[in-house]
Amino acid sequence: MKEGKLSSEMLRSIIFSNIKSFNKDIMVRPEIGEDCAVIDFGEYVCVLSTDPITGAENGAGALAVHISCNDIASSGIKPIALMITIMVPPTYNEDGIEKIMREACQAAEELQVDIIGGHTEVTSAVNRPVISTTAIGKLLKSKLVKTSGARVGDDVIMTKWAGLEGTAIIAADREAELREYFSKEELELAKSLARNISVVKEGVLAGEFGVNSMHDVTEGGILGAAWEIAESAGLGIEVYLDSIPIKIITEMLSKHYGINPYRLISSGCMVIITDKGNELVKLLADNGVEAQIIGKMTEAGRTVLHKGKSSELLPPDVDELFKIK
Repeated sequence: MKEGKLSSEMLRSIIFSNIKSFNKDIMVRPEIGEDCAVIDFGEYVCVLSTDPITGAENGAGALAVHISCNDIASSGIKPIALMITIMVPPTYNEDGIEKIMREACQAAEELQVDIIGGHTEVTSAVNRPVISTTAIGKLLKSKLVKTSGARVGDDVIMTKWAGLEGTAIIAADREAELREYFSKEELELAKSLARNISVVKEGVLAGEFGVNSMHDVTEGGILGAAWEIAESAGLGIEVYLDSIPIKIITEMLSKHYGINPYRLISSGCMVIITDKGNELVKLLADNGVEAQIIGKMTEAGRTVLHKGKSSELLPPDVDELFKIK
């Protein structure tokens, strides 16, 4: 099988098809594009999301915290707690485990999220560290934002820059080989993008503003996330490729490895769907978050517009990060 998350077709056929429902208190169950599960607790809901880190080593502890907290933020709230599971191979040592925990705890402190439990294990079942986190949030039921809430005519907004997480991972994990082709300053710039990996700020701002849908951009990049939003809502979408913000260093690294930066893992980017796009872009900018309208929700058809030409927006496949050898 290919590396990376399962395709939408495989999720439906071999994962979702085997899941049965028993409890009426579950408001949001597994669906394509939905970042979180939601449990009904009366006036409030409990929002949960879980994710692993498998494609990065440097800074993996911090990434593990941010990716799950970002999912909670896509519901329009700040996460309150986190559980973390760490599995390392027998070749690892105590210093390596402590480094992961230091990174994770620093990220949790920045977000003011409590680490409340988890599991740590040395096992030959893995050949490099695997870190899985589960984040938890609490929200008034009336304020819940779901990916499936997008409506025809809504603006598609993206925060920050395409491929930012993948850029940081590539520069950090492959720095030694890249020194031959890129300057120290270029590689430091690429690695520094990891400081922008959280979308909690924009998620909370958008939740308070009032939006129809949000989706955290992870594997599959911005184009994969756009397709997942349309799929979740049962709608079409137009994506304006020329309007998607991207850093020059991301384009340079992508060209070097022959990968598509618009399908490169992009935690740190949030896709927000609203009928008041210009107002929200201004609000985000006023609060220090770069954002841009990059598309429109439509009744049918999923297309990418680029330099006056139109092409089909395809579902996410293997993330570009896993194509680098």
